[in-house]
Amino acid sequence: MFKSVLVANRGEIACRVFRTARAMGLRTIAVYSEADAKAPHVRMADEAVLLGPAQASESYLDGAKVLAAAKATGAEAIHPGYGFLSENADFAEAVKAAGLVWIGPPPASIRAMGLKDAAKKLMIEAGVPVTPGYQGEDQAADTLKAEADRIGYPVLIKAVAGGGGKGMRRVDRAEDFADALASAQREGQSSFGDPRVLIETYITRPRHIEVQVFGDTHGTVVHLNERDCSLQRRHQKVIEEAPAPGMDAETREAVTAAAVRAAQAVNYEGAGTIEFIADASEGLRADRIWFMEMNTRLQVEHPVTEAITGVDLVEWQLRVAAGEPIPLKQDEIGIHGWAMEARLYAEDPANGFLPSIGKLEHFRMPEGVRVDTGVEQGGEVSQFYDPMIAKLIVHEDTREEAAEALAEACCEVEVWPVRTNAGFLVRCLEHPRFVSGDVDTGFIGAEEAALLPCGPSEEARIAALTLVADNQHFGVGQRSEYRSPWESDADSVAVGFRLNAEPRALYRARLDGELVEGSALSNQTGDFTWKIDLEGRQALGRSNAREIIVDGRIALGYVEKIGDLEGVIFARGDAWPVSAVTHGGSATGPASDGSLRAPMPGKVVAVPVKAGDPVKKGQPVVVIEAMKMEQALTAPYDGVVESIGYSVGDQVGADAVLAVVTAGDE
Repeated sequence: MFKSVLVANRGEIACRVFRTARAMGLRTIAVYSEADAKAPHVRMADEAVLLGPAQASESYLDGAKVLAAAKATGAEAIHPGYGFLSENADFAEAVKAAGLVWIGPPPASIRAMGLKDAAKKLMIEAGVPVTPGYQGEDQAADTLKAEADRIGYPVLIKAVAGGGGKGMRRVDRAEDFADALASAQREGQSSFGDPRVLIETYITRPRHIEVQVFGDTHGTVVHLNERDCSLQRRHQKVIEEAPAPGMDAETREAVTAAAVRAAQAVNYEGAGTIEFIADASEGLRADRIWFMEMNTRLQVEHPVTEAITGVDLVEWQLRVAAGEPIPLKQDEIGIHGWAMEARLYAEDPANGFLPSIGKLEHFRMPEGVRVDTGVEQGGEVSQFYDPMIAKLIVHEDTREEAAEALAEACCEVEVWPVRTNAGFLVRCLEHPRFVSGDVDTGFIGAEEAALLPCGPSEEARIAALTLVADNQHFGVGQRSEYRSPWESDADSVAVGFRLNAEPRALYRARLDGELVEGSALSNQTGDFTWKIDLEGRQALGRSNAREIIVDGRIALGYVEKIGDLEGVIFARGDAWPVSAVTHGGSATGPASDGSLRAPMPGKVVAVPVKAGDPVKKGQPVVVIEAMKMEQALTAPYDGVVESIGYSVGDQVGADAVLAVVTAGDE
């Protein structure tokens, strides 16, 4: 066994490999970009080397720099993780040529499976069932159109070097084929430098089934059963599970045997995944599952396989790369219970799933479940890398228990001001179709209306008023001590105070952009309980440590005072920022206090007005840029610019008050 390993990657996968490597007594070496100088994977390693600027092309994708780092630190082996250089055959050859151990499959295996058309031809020769279609060399438009007509519509055009849904187009009618082909070819050329395509029959109820395989240098190939990765959004996996729901023993035997034959056909070594597409219109059947592609690396979703088999796949990778045989025989690898994984992305489902970037002022993950992450509170989500910030993994006895446990874990996610998809994940996991196992790759698209956030719940709105009442009545940070209205400094406490009656006050809050107002009655007992009257609904709201309890049964987490906010309410994975409304008209006035708030972290690129200027409703006041897109924040009504909070070039956080507009006279 080698004594040291360099991980040519970042984030959660680098941390994941380091955990196992250190447990095996290996010296660990990290590489990092300037953007990742303070990242957890850098501190976790025994040694770390700066590769270059934040751009991946100048750091993590620069193979020469990675090899130089290995040489400088005396690393004996390189683990590529996934993404970046993990499936780059030229880099694998360079590692071997430098006298280092490559923790991955042979370069020839990577090349054999790297192009979808060549891989399918190889699979046909190996007796592995492939999706009906065309993988020929003739790329003339007329030939491709004729093949599509022969296969029958709908068909799927796929870039031969594609991945992640790029260069992929569904065509339902013959008259639409030419435009779709041209579009797929352009995207294939721009994304992969290769315009070639293949054509497959389009499966109307597809399920994404994949099999974990493992080979060693002694000619042994085993499988570690299957995973179901059908829950996808725009071809990106969202929730994965193992085993696959509805997979009977006969079908499992057929698909895993085909996966082993596929790996043997390319003399595979190390961890790999054989991906299949299944026609689920009549359930999972052995004769309706076809080879799709092979990923010649460790997969993001490998933890669910580890959970049901009890195997540390990274340890197997390290041992096999060192020349050791696979630790278990095929008949020693079983399935124990059910595992599910959810990918937590820094993105905003309410805003078209736009990536969300910025500093993690608050970052709290659930306890009692496996969490693989490469970020921490105080760290930063960068625009330069993949927006996945964590993976939540559960393992239970049954599928129903696993789905319930994972939904509960996602409910406990608290991240701010970076937005996440945690609430979206909760709604996916609790949807009746998912719970029943009725899933396919079109599930999210078909059910999106029920999965997207629909605004703060009534309980969240009551909680917001409770939080504002607490902060204004007792004073921020003063809840530990009840103050009598007779105290000389208790002016704020005496608002609405009357002898022999509960003090009543009207409170107004902005909850994630929505104006919420209602009256609050203090019970004067000092236990921070408020009687909230919200649009005729009366409820008891009480702050308690990090929770707000509504009517004694619904608890919502919260964080006090982040930036300009009164706090942030976390409810079932969603995050709702709360700010007090202290200006901008009466409670019956416009449904806005005139504050223009940043919808996401970004940079101010234009301020076309100044304080004191009159503005018309809809007139741009501040323009910010985020994720290479500009967004203008406009006046909510005719009025006057009361203040401008930032200047051109300033970086701003989500919900920062960029400007305030005061309504004009009616």
